[in-house]
Amino acid sequence: MISALFKAFAQLSDPRMRRVLRIGILSALACWATLAVVAALVVKHTHFFDESWADAGTGFALGAIGVVVPVLFFSALSTFVMSFFLEDIAEVVESRHYPDLGPSRRPGWREILVSSTRFLVVMVAVTMLAAPVYLALLFFGLGLILNYLVNGYLLGREYYELVAGRRLTPDQVRAQLHLHFTKLWLSGAVINFLFQVPLLNLAAPVLGTAFMVHVAQSLPPAPPPEQVPA
Repeated sequence: MISALFKAFAQLSDPRMRRVLRIGILSALACWATLAVVAALVVKHTHFFDESWADAGTGFALGAIGVVVPVLFFSALSTFVMSFFLEDIAEVVESRHYPDLGPSRRPGWREILVSSTRFLVVMVAVTMLAAPVYLALLFFGLGLILNYLVNGYLLGREYYELVAGRRLTPDQVRAQLHLHFTKLWLSGAVINFLFQVPLLNLAAPVLGTAFMVHVAQSLPPAPPPEQVPA
């Protein structure tokens, strides 16, 4: 996995990778800024209490929450935005490192939209449900562990499905996820780490996709479709 990560970083100099990176970063930041502005406007035009100090304090707290909360979901938001371009990243990586693979199945926009929306919903739901647990475990130093356990699984599964689904049937993808659960979870934990590093998290979806292409190619071949249990 270390070699796969180094290869992903090394290819960031590719103009095609940088183009997707620019589009994804600007789009994700625009979405975050829009959410923050909307939250600020709602707070500004909403009256909470008759006392001015209580109203001002509540407005400030809610405004801060409106700015900070979207940051908690930045990994899901940026992945959703960039998911419409990550197919191009996978092709760039394969054309350079695995030219003998041949053309892959290119998913349509509807398929990408459905899978990206599903992942966004799952990521947000899990983050919201786990938030109280994160806070409770924070006092015991276990919140970080839970973060990597949950997000490692989600990101590993999502990025592998994105990459492997271009060349394998859905049943083969599920079989590989089951057979190589530990390695793919650890790969998801690596991608989760990329999302935790300031500034680097802006490039995490692109790096995660390139990284997962190498991880997928390092796995033993998937069983033929006819041998995959239904």
